[in-house]
Amino acid sequence: MSAGLRFVVVEALLSIENLTKEYKGVVALNNVSFEVSDGITGILGENGAGKSTAIKIVLGLLEPTSGSAKILGETASENINVRSRLGYMPEHDCLPSNVTAAEFLTHMAELSGLPPSHARSRAADTLRHAGLFEERYRSMGGYSTGMKQRVKLAQALVHDPAMILLDEPTAGLDPAGREEMLDLVRKTHREFGISILFSSHLMADVERTCDRIVVLRGGRLVQSGEVKSFTEETEAVYIEVDTNRQGFIDALQRRRVEVTVDGGGIYVEGSDESVYDHVRDALVEAEAPLRRMGPRRRALTELFERDGEDFSGLPEGVDQ
Repeated sequence: MSAGLRFVVVEALLSIENLTKEYKGVVALNNVSFEVSDGITGILGENGAGKSTAIKIVLGLLEPTSGSAKILGETASENINVRSRLGYMPEHDCLPSNVTAAEFLTHMAELSGLPPSHARSRAADTLRHAGLFEERYRSMGGYSTGMKQRVKLAQALVHDPAMILLDEPTAGLDPAGREEMLDLVRKTHREFGISILFSSHLMADVERTCDRIVVLRGGRLVQSGEVKSFTEETEAVYIEVDTNRQGFIDALQRRRVEVTVDGGGIYVEGSDESVYDHVRDALVEAEAPLRRMGPRRRALTELFERDGEDFSGLPEGVDQ
């Protein structure tokens, strides 16, 4: 080997190995192993799957029955300094109502070891990032749900951690508020380079926000990998027409093309050139103006529907 060559081993930021946790004979986590490095990782699972248990062990709030959860090779329960590398956004409302956001974030920054002047500056910068700079001197008791969620994210960031753990960050938000929060999560990783573990029961949020996915079911790891590998293109064509949709479908079926209707769209099985020829001829025959056509991509929810599960709309506010 040439003397000029060097091999650098990149250690995972979070490494969970053979993690098991039992509560009075009930197994909450059963020999779970996965790693989290750069990017945004979604952790999914139904009620009781073990998501919250895993997060609490990572934070050092619970001791595992066996196995380990290490941040850069160390556990938070054994080395309290490891916690300074982590930020945590809890699901439930836990903010003091009679304190301003500026006061709260400054206090949290000081608890993390920042000197008072630096803590005040860091709090202001973080609230600006979260879109709350103009509201920083208002008592948080008068904040909307969306503003409170932003404060909770901001306090997880104020000490500049290497990784943040978000527990249901869009809980209680309307569609517009969800979009804003997801944009803020992506912006946080993009601008600060902070890795994120994103726990959510909303499949669409994970699909749009996360790079990787970890799925727990009954305390066991059942799926993990890149989100794009689960939502890759299928051998099907998605088609929308402006008018005479039924005539177009009938024309396709006369050509023995397999057609599936879903909402306003039409799915045609197959991806070879003959399928496109049949689609073209059927459009002409039915005089149906083409609005949109392209390869169909799987939705992340199909991964679970194939296994007889549906996690697309678990009830909010449950302990996961």
